[in-house]
Amino acid sequence: MLRLDDTFLVLIDVQEKLSTVMHKREQLIDNCRQLLACAMRLEIPVIWTEQIPSKMGPTLPELQEFLTTETPIEKSSFSCWKTHVFETRVRSLNRKRALLAGIEAHVCVYQTAADLYANGWHVEVVADAVSSRTPQNLQIGLERIQKVGASQTSVETAVFELMQTAEHPAFRDILKLVK
Repeated sequence: MLRLDDTFLVLIDVQEKLSTVMHKREQLIDNCRQLLACAMRLEIPVIWTEQIPSKMGPTLPELQEFLTTETPIEKSSFSCWKTHVFETRVRSLNRKRALLAGIEAHVCVYQTAADLYANGWHVEVVADAVSSRTPQNLQIGLERIQKVGASQTSVETAVFELMQTAEHPAFRDILKLVK
């Protein structure tokens, strides 16, 4: 189970140029926005990456409003883990449960999930907050993610699991965010 005191969120490469060609783009963006808003309300640390932003553009402006505590980690490797700054930031959080969202599911999300899992983290990919250019690649990515030992979840499953009870102080706010 995800726990508030042991979980962090990674938003992977939801950038201007790359996002325009994603399968079910609007659903992806809406779900990432919900997830980020909930993470902010629940005070879950967020790490965000950008794949070669000079070529792919910055993270989408509609998501940046929720990304106020850190700067994006620029990378050229597909796995976020292969970037020293990312690994250092993850280790500094002292949390062992990673939630992953972003693009593309079969490349950067998959490789990051595999590397985090191989290095001792419990990894859950938010299946309704990831995408690829084609439905086939999305499916392949989600299948490979499970084969390496990571789990799948959804935005609502993750945030309600984190709260554990309707008596959580953020419950009413979260309910408004996911509806």
